[in-house]
Amino acid sequence: MTNQDYQITESELQEFRKRGYNDDLLPKPLSKRMMGKLNYFTLWMGSVHNIPNYTAVGGFLFLGLSPINIMLALVLSALTVALFMTFNGRAGSKYGIPFAMHLRSTYGDLGAKLPGFLRGCVAAIAWFGLQNYTGSLALLILIGKIWPGFLTLGGGTTILGISVPGLIAFTLFWAVNMLIGLGGGKILNKFTAILSPLIYIVFGGMAIWAIRVAGGIGPILSYNVAGAAHNISPIFVYFMIMNSVLAVWAAPGASVSDFTQNAKSTKDQTIGQTASLLVGYGIFAFSSVAILIGGSIHYGIQEWNILNIVDRWENSFAIIVAMLVFLLTTVSTNATGNIIPAAYQLCALFPKKIDYKKGVLLASIISFLIMPWKLMENSASIFIFLNTIGAVLGPVAGTMIAHYYFVEKQTIDLDLLYMDQSKDNSHNRYKGLDKSAYVATIVALVICLSGHFIPAFKVISDISWLAGFASAFCLYLLLRKFLKK
Repeated sequence: MTNQDYQITESELQEFRKRGYNDDLLPKPLSKRMMGKLNYFTLWMGSVHNIPNYTAVGGFLFLGLSPINIMLALVLSALTVALFMTFNGRAGSKYGIPFAMHLRSTYGDLGAKLPGFLRGCVAAIAWFGLQNYTGSLALLILIGKIWPGFLTLGGGTTILGISVPGLIAFTLFWAVNMLIGLGGGKILNKFTAILSPLIYIVFGGMAIWAIRVAGGIGPILSYNVAGAAHNISPIFVYFMIMNSVLAVWAAPGASVSDFTQNAKSTKDQTIGQTASLLVGYGIFAFSSVAILIGGSIHYGIQEWNILNIVDRWENSFAIIVAMLVFLLTTVSTNATGNIIPAAYQLCALFPKKIDYKKGVLLASIISFLIMPWKLMENSASIFIFLNTIGAVLGPVAGTMIAHYYFVEKQTIDLDLLYMDQSKDNSHNRYKGLDKSAYVATIVALVICLSGHFIPAFKVISDISWLAGFASAFCLYLLLRKFLKK
């Protein structure tokens, strides 16, 4: 078979339906794929400018690199993410299959359940909750500017570790995100198309403000961060930044087929995603460093929480606009990277009981019950969280890419993949559990997490996604070669 996108026939779809597969799991015919280059260009634009990303950049500034090197490291990281997203998305754009079926082609129908659960339930739902909480902090400031008395509701009373105003803001923002998730891809496409121009205007304006109040770009680029580490190799710091950025994209990157299955062509998703990430991160790299350092210079303190900088502004209208855009970008990130993949994965795990909308509702409820505000109780929590997500999903991504390109040779047999459960499938390569994939994934996961228990291996945990991806990729191909012999 050539590398041209596969055109599935209506008779094939009908046959797969008869075998018990619901429409959320079926391949998308080319005639029904609506996302072109522009759709993919706008898809990730809003996702870059979210509050956890700005928090992470504040941490990067303490790693000892100069501001210009932080910007360069972010752009190089974006290129790496673009390569990962487009290459891992080719199975989806070629065959129109969602992540759940892409995962099955790698691990087998039984084997796909654990990595699918880790990505679609553990990582996605945890991220969904965390993004909801960070977004609710912006909403809390926004409501406080409009209605100052709101911040004193409850008189300091806390419920499960969060204040009454905080809980109200979280619940409101959580509900909005859930509703966007229920709307699915069609609502999201319209949402991101409106959001992208606002990002250019607002964050561009914030960067201009920061440069002006800092006295020009020179003071920002020459700024020395007090307390920054200078005992880490600059090259290794680059890898740490790259690893953190990849960890941010570990979940949507692993399940990117959920989005590329809607691509009009593989070329469209490749060009669109690459341009989106490079342009988006180019703007983000400059604006994040400029705003954080410019604000710190202007206010005479080292302030690495962008919400606190915006909250110090004297212009209430500017605060409201900035906070609204932060809220919108967080909603965009949450929908594309978390709630939509979580819903699809729940569909795959329980195809007879859960459809897409039920998956959204279930994932949303769980994300509330885990009390995500506990993940942000101290400044190091976000980095621990990112490294853990990287350790869990880096091995899955490495195994998936190794399998699709070097074992399947970019060819998936859809008739075998959508197996007839009423027949003997014992000789079907997609049946059961792929032992090589499982061993490679688990060993790589143990390697990545070893630094949390063995101090000498901490360097591995600091680059958990990269270490997990590389080790799983190599181990899987070695095991396949060994078992073949």
